[in-house]
Amino acid sequence: MKFSILFLAVLLYCCTNAGCSTDKINPVVYTYKTAGADSLKVYIFFPPQEKINNSNPAIVIFHGGGWALGEPSWTFERAEKYAKMGMVAVAAQYRLSDRKSITPIDAMEDTRDVILWMRKNSDELKISKNSIVAYGWSAGAHLAACTAVFPSHNPDSSISSIPDALILHSPAVSVVKDEWFKRLLLGKAEPFDYSPAEHIKENMPPSIIVTGENDTVTPLEQSELFHNNMLKYGNKSYLYVYKGVGHMFTPSGQPDDGWPRPDKETEAKAFRDIKSFLKNLKFIQ
Repeated sequence: MKFSILFLAVLLYCCTNAGCSTDKINPVVYTYKTAGADSLKVYIFFPPQEKINNSNPAIVIFHGGGWALGEPSWTFERAEKYAKMGMVAVAAQYRLSDRKSITPIDAMEDTRDVILWMRKNSDELKISKNSIVAYGWSAGAHLAACTAVFPSHNPDSSISSIPDALILHSPAVSVVKDEWFKRLLLGKAEPFDYSPAEHIKENMPPSIIVTGENDTVTPLEQSELFHNNMLKYGNKSYLYVYKGVGHMFTPSGQPDDGWPRPDKETEAKAFRDIKSFLKNLKFIQ
C-alpha cells in the first residue's frame, strides 16, 4: 500500500461522499483514553430528536491514511449521514504511525479501546451494546477488521471489542505483502501477525466488503481472501465487486495510485448495498 495514495484517497472520499442535508448535526466530543501525551478523542453524532431513544444502534468510523495520516474530521460527513438514519455515529481518533515509535499496532489497540469504551459507556451514549458496527476504508478498514479478528476484552467485565458487524471499503485486509505496513512496524512484528484475512475464525461478525475490480492499491485478491475465509468458517460475508473501477472507486483507465476521482454512480450503488446490509441486520429502518 502506498502512503501518499491512501492520504489522497481518504481525503477525497470524505469530501465527495457526503450527500448530507443542510441540517447540520454538531458532534459531542469525549476523550476515550490517554496514551502517553496523547488524549484520544471521539466525536459523537447523535440522531435527530425524533429518532433517538435510550438504546440506539451505533457505528464507529475509522478514517484511512496509510496508518500515518488523517483525523476524525475526515469522517464527519459520513458520520452525520448515518446519524440521520437513526444511528449514534462515532468518528474516532487513533494514534498515527510516526516511523519512530508509534506503529499500526498502537492504532489497533486504540480502535479496540474505542469499542470497549462505547460499550462501557453505552447508557450515557444511548447505544445498544449489541448493535455496534465498525466501518473503515483503506487502512481504516484494516483497523476495523482487526477489532474483530484480534479482539480485546475489558478485564473487569465481559465487554469485548468485537463489533456486531463490519463495513469494509477498499480494505487493506491482507497486509502480508504490504511493504509500507512492514516498514511502519519498525521491526517489532511481522505483517502476517496483524493481517486480518489470514486469521479469520468462527463466530466473526457479519461483514460487507465494497471494492473495485481493478484496485491496484488494495488489490481485489485481499478482499476475496477475507471473504472466502469468512465463508469457510461459517460466517456471514458479502462481497460487492464493482466493475470498471479501482481503488476508492476510481474509474478504470485512470491511475488509482494518485488523486482518486470516484465514479459517482458506483459510490451511490455501494452506499445502497451498505444500506441494505444494515437494514437486513435491523440496524436501520
